[in-house]
Amino acid sequence: MKFTLGWLKEHLETKASLSDICDTLSRIGLEVEAVHDPAAKLGAFTVARVLEAEPHPNADKLRVCKVDTGRGVAQVVCGATNARAGLIGVFAAPGVYVPGSDFTLGQAKIRGVESAGMLCSERELELSGEHDGIIELPESAGARVGERFVDVMGLNDPVIEIAITPNRPDALGVRGVARDLAAAGLGKLKKEDAGYTAAGKFKSPVKIALDFKEEARSACPVFAGRVVRGLKNGPSPAWLQQRLKAVGLRPINALVDVTNYIMYDRCRPLHVYDAAKLKGPIAARLGRDGESLAALDGRVYKIDDAMCVIADANGALGLGGIMGGEASGCTEATTDVFIEAAYFDPLRTAQTGRKTGINSDARYRFERGVDPRSAETGVALATKMILEICGGEPSKLEVAGAPPPPREPIHFDARRVEKLTGAKIKPADAAGYLKKLGCDVEGEGAKLRVAPPSWRPDIHGVADLVEEIVRLYGIDHVPPAPLKPLDAAAAPGLTAPQKRLRAVRLTLAARGLVEAIGWSFISKADAEAFGGGDPAVELSNPISREMSVMRPSLLPGLLRAAAANLNRGVGEAALFEAGQIFSGDAPDDQRNAAAGLRIGLARPGHLGRHWDGAGAAGYIDAKADAAAALAACGFDPAKAAVTRDAPAWLHPGRSGALKLGPKTVLAVFGEIHPAVAKAFGLDGAVAAFEVYLDAIPEPKKKSSAKPPLPAYDLQPVRRDFAFVLDAEAPAGDVLRAAVSADKALIADAVIFDVFEGGSLGPGKKSVALEVTLQPREKTLTDQEIEAVSAKIVRDVRAATGAEIRT
Repeated sequence: MKFTLGWLKEHLETKASLSDICDTLSRIGLEVEAVHDPAAKLGAFTVARVLEAEPHPNADKLRVCKVDTGRGVAQVVCGATNARAGLIGVFAAPGVYVPGSDFTLGQAKIRGVESAGMLCSERELELSGEHDGIIELPESAGARVGERFVDVMGLNDPVIEIAITPNRPDALGVRGVARDLAAAGLGKLKKEDAGYTAAGKFKSPVKIALDFKEEARSACPVFAGRVVRGLKNGPSPAWLQQRLKAVGLRPINALVDVTNYIMYDRCRPLHVYDAAKLKGPIAARLGRDGESLAALDGRVYKIDDAMCVIADANGALGLGGIMGGEASGCTEATTDVFIEAAYFDPLRTAQTGRKTGINSDARYRFERGVDPRSAETGVALATKMILEICGGEPSKLEVAGAPPPPREPIHFDARRVEKLTGAKIKPADAAGYLKKLGCDVEGEGAKLRVAPPSWRPDIHGVADLVEEIVRLYGIDHVPPAPLKPLDAAAAPGLTAPQKRLRAVRLTLAARGLVEAIGWSFISKADAEAFGGGDPAVELSNPISREMSVMRPSLLPGLLRAAAANLNRGVGEAALFEAGQIFSGDAPDDQRNAAAGLRIGLARPGHLGRHWDGAGAAGYIDAKADAAAALAACGFDPAKAAVTRDAPAWLHPGRSGALKLGPKTVLAVFGEIHPAVAKAFGLDGAVAAFEVYLDAIPEPKKKSSAKPPLPAYDLQPVRRDFAFVLDAEAPAGDVLRAAVSADKALIADAVIFDVFEGGSLGPGKKSVALEVTLQPREKTLTDQEIEAVSAKIVRDVRAATGAEIRT
């Protein structure tokens, strides 16, 4: 935000120096980034008159000029083609530094002729790039020969540039800055100019309306405007042009310059339409598919049904809060103008700006939140300036809709200031600061009811009021207070979830997977493919469509990363990620998870082709990775039941789940469903797993003393069993039932063969187990072995319905 010191003083009555003003601005949070003071570098240049301009005796292109400097007559050798007697220009005496040429003048002899000084061009003073001739000042400047050039031409007004945080749209107007300085005690805020307050002389021939459905009324709740007819458009006055140039704006014509001036003066963007180019009433509405706008920047923009537009019977005239259209713009031929002021929804304005890529001054203010109650004031100010500069006759004011209702007052205990900040500020002084900011304050003593002004959308609660009071009081006046020392320093350590994440990361990395760190938000289509996409987890203001929903799983991001690698020639990928997933907007809906995938020959132990001829990674590898992650969390994966009820995004015949009981899902594993893999740009099998770390029960606390290593001097006994059961029955159930038959004696059990068909008949399979019995105290007898074997057969039959194969 830029403004000149003179502009600021039109709103602020103060005798403070430029340095004091800048220091105060930075102290109250409006940080001064730069101060551009033309007088500092151009103060030594003066107005001078050329009395004579004779040809140089030794050079055809040079002239010898006699120059009245106001302190005598100086001889200057000049090469400008426009140097002539009577010209009023800018003179630099010997010893003056010329910024545009980066040298200091001295006495010189040019082609044998003495030259004591210089007549300057605009480029030499860094006023522009013009260097074809020396500066020619108007004849009125001739009465002030010898005076400083910056004083005569009004260039002695310093330009202050401040940084504005996104929560302070009110400071994007000069009056808002002046209000803050006055509240900080640096002067008195002058009475606000209300603009044109008369009723108007005729009914506006241009009618306005709001055309929104109920759910979209917030796009533009209020729309105001009026017609001024019989005016004469042209260049704006010199003071207005100079002020706009000082803040980096290019003067265009009086009508446009007025709207730009009010935008910077009051943070109230406006727009003017050539009334003769409008057809029928104009309305604020949502855009329609297929519409487009040829904007004032010379480009054509597509319009969609989420954008707010101003339109007449011919179509869109402008993008609300962004930019107007070229077809209805004002030119020097304009005689009747319609002034428009409206309040546009900040969020919708920001979204429209991102879609179109337009970065206008109006968008910059509307998306931060202009005063919603300033539409009528903006029209009144513009009307007054247009009548003064262009003449004309104003119509009655047209208003459609109404500004949003004022916010509820905040119940504020002024003693909270000291409690939150340590600053001892009297309640009366705290109330005084708030009143100077424009708040309505009621109440006595410390108990106050504070209604924030409409131009401060950032004040919502007690903490905001405390911040405003301390900001104006001066943070440098808040007494420093040391932190209370702790009795003992807290021992550094990780929480249980952090320890799990760390252990899982180390384990999966050791298994050959490479860690990827992805975004916590993905596209809605990717989320829906993995059972997500609920409206509760959609972002209100997403970076892009590809990052609009909080992820329900870690795998979509990994699949996108794998596809990106595949497109760059990396055929085998082994990736994992550990982080948060989201199933809703409640606190318990955020969970820690770890997921990974393997593609192609990226199997555990090696990557790519190998002499042992190992094939592509499959669901068995994914299960092993999931089991390793569970083990890293201190959970024995053998205690988890393997079921087939895996989610729909996994292959229905090559997937499973590891569960603890009927409801607690610890992990899922398998091959990604071919349709899902194809949607992510992957062909072939993708082995993947996801472990839900928060669902894993905490391991029992163990004593720090290690138990003795079990060592047995007795030979283990191994027995084979073959069971016949239904083909659809899980083989893992057979294994668990066999191991549980005698936990004290059975040390291990493994499946070494599965057979289907043949004499077993349809729908049956044979599962063969090798069970290891480890005697501890004495050698087992045949009767004891037979008893354990019978118990194994009995327990397997009870658990699965299997029969011993004969």
